Amino acid sequence: MTKALIVIDVQESFRQRESWRRVSTPDVAARAGELVSLARKVGDLVVWVLHAEPGTGDVFDPAQGFVRLMDGLEPVPREPVLVKTSRNAFTTTNLQQTLTEKGIRELVICGIQTEQCCETTARVAADLGFGVTFVTEATATFPIPHRSGVGELGVDEIIERTEYALSGRFATISTIAELGGVP
Repeated sequence: MTKALIVIDVQESFRQRESWRRVSTPDVAARAGELVSLARKVGDLVVWVLHAEPGTGDVFDPAQGFVRLMDGLEPVPREPVLVKTSRNAFTTTNLQQTLTEKGIRELVICGIQTEQCCETTARVAADLGFGVTFVTEATATFPIPHRSGVGELGVDEIIERTEYALSGRFATISTIAELGGVP
């Protein structure tokens, strides 16, 4: 095994926020689940990552009960479940150590949010020497308001920008079908 699927923040916390009604990919859990099935079928490692903000009292505070995988996603005993408190999945977890110990050299990344935790993890992974495949259609994001408060960047623009930023520099952009899933 030299490849791992990293499933980032596909957690109930996001569904509890008002912004969920404007999510780019409402079925992100099903899409991530398809990648999980593909990874398991070929014997790749699946690593689950959750985002937590302890003590905040919001939906990312573990005490509120929403820092858990969305329905339909279930780790098996050999699959690590890591909890991070930073934007990328490496800085506040033992992800790099886990991958190195298992001889993992290639990562497939999916999850929430496309341009934040997923993209940041892809960039850090590339800097650490991992080959990265980014499955944009198995990520989700939300519109971003402009700093002036006037206008916003829509989800399609965010996804396109992420693909431009990552492709050929930090990651290969792929679809579920290209990885062997149902088109």
